[in-house]
Amino acid sequence: MNAPMGAPDTAAPALVQLLDHIDEGVLLCDDAGTVLYRNPAAARRLPAVTVGGPKPDGLHGRRVELGAGQVAWYLNQTTERADDHAAFLAATARRVGGMLNADRVCRATVELAVSSLAGAALLVLPTRRDRARCWHAAGPAPVRQDQVALASLPAAVRDTLDGNPVAQPFLWPGGTPFLGGEATPAAWVVPILAAGGPAAALVVTEVADVTLLEDFAARIGAALEAAQLYAAQSRVAATLQESLLPEPPAPVTGLTWGTAYRPARSTMHIGGDFYGAHPIAGGAMFFLGDVSGKGVDAAVLTGQVRHSLRALRRIEDDPQRLLHVLNDMLLEGVPDGRFATMVLGTAQPRPAGGIRLTLAGGGHLPPLVLRADGTVETVTLRGMLVGVTDEAVFGRRTLHLAPGETCLLFTDGVTEARGGHRGAEMYGLRRLTTALAGCATMPAPALAERVEQLAMDWLGGREHDDIAVFAVRAEPVRTSPRHLHSVHQPATVPKSPAVTVS
Repeated sequence: MNAPMGAPDTAAPALVQLLDHIDEGVLLCDDAGTVLYRNPAAARRLPAVTVGGPKPDGLHGRRVELGAGQVAWYLNQTTERADDHAAFLAATARRVGGMLNADRVCRATVELAVSSLAGAALLVLPTRRDRARCWHAAGPAPVRQDQVALASLPAAVRDTLDGNPVAQPFLWPGGTPFLGGEATPAAWVVPILAAGGPAAALVVTEVADVTLLEDFAARIGAALEAAQLYAAQSRVAATLQESLLPEPPAPVTGLTWGTAYRPARSTMHIGGDFYGAHPIAGGAMFFLGDVSGKGVDAAVLTGQVRHSLRALRRIEDDPQRLLHVLNDMLLEGVPDGRFATMVLGTAQPRPAGGIRLTLAGGGHLPPLVLRADGTVETVTLRGMLVGVTDEAVFGRRTLHLAPGETCLLFTDGVTEARGGHRGAEMYGLRRLTTALAGCATMPAPALAERVEQLAMDWLGGREHDDIAVFAVRAEPVRTSPRHLHSVHQPATVPKSPAVTVS
């Protein structure tokens, strides 16, 4: 037996031969960190380390002082395997931890499994009682997705999906195309656990470490649960959004409505701004407001306000008194001191043209009136927040819109939109008033969309608050056009009776 290359003179030949034939890696170094000797097991584990070269940084193993300036490092195989496992699990957490899409988590699971754990992998995710979606791959082949019937899966897989919490080996009878096409592949199935129990099952072949497989499944379970929870919250948000979207105002003869609405992006598209209009005797009641808070809390309060106004308009049509009734209802039924600001009004078309508006204010921004000559007037409405105190005072104004004139309501998402050169300057009421001066002839729908676009242009793609715009316009008086009618002569003209002269 030849002595190992670089063996120190102080190493007895018998000891060197003994070290050459053990499975544990051994490095012999001096106090300066220079490698004096490595046995074949250490060479296999650390191929970049050479005798006479430096000891690698961050070396894991058991360190033993031998004296005479020499140190032995025993590279325990279990320690190395644990370090490799920890690195793999950390990489798994980094890859799937930020995914909020269950499909992407499932695909990444199979890719990670076949790259580091097994020869082939199949992930089964039930979609309903008797069906499941499967992601699978064997070796370097790309991940594929299929639909399967749960009844077609082996009993071990079904048991795992039904609640078996531990990994178990089994034989897939009759073979399967999911795991490389072997006739009867030997496989392991491990549950992907979520808070409510098994959410999926992972099937692998040629697995070398079941403990690592279970740890891997635990990381995947946490990521899949987070993705499924996010999907459930998104469905709730979408349902709330659909149910709370402002309804198109009912048409009323003599006037037209214009609306625009854009919820804040940071609140899952559930806005706290609201508007609407409902027919009443002689015209319509309309409103625009903003509730305190964001997200689901704001959505709940928005729904309460809108449904209350829908019911209360049948018993009260004076805007100021209606605000008092709404204020009392919110004080009784809304916890945590939440409140709303709003403008409530009635529009009554006049027989000779134009509209009589009666407005009441509850702590909201003042409406703007666009006159026919292009001037813009601010309608001052003094009033307190709705739902704060039982001694609230609400302002009231009555005004007339001539044919072709418009009253515009809007929320603070317009005036408080932050943008400009530095991105922090508010759009403000002055800019809005100036921009509206040239819009007097616009139809109500175009005017509302114009105001929304002004705010969005000012924001320049930045985050924003909810934006709502509501316009009511008196329709111009239309005169009946004159028509010239041709006079048709009868086919035969009767003759005048003959005059008889006696």
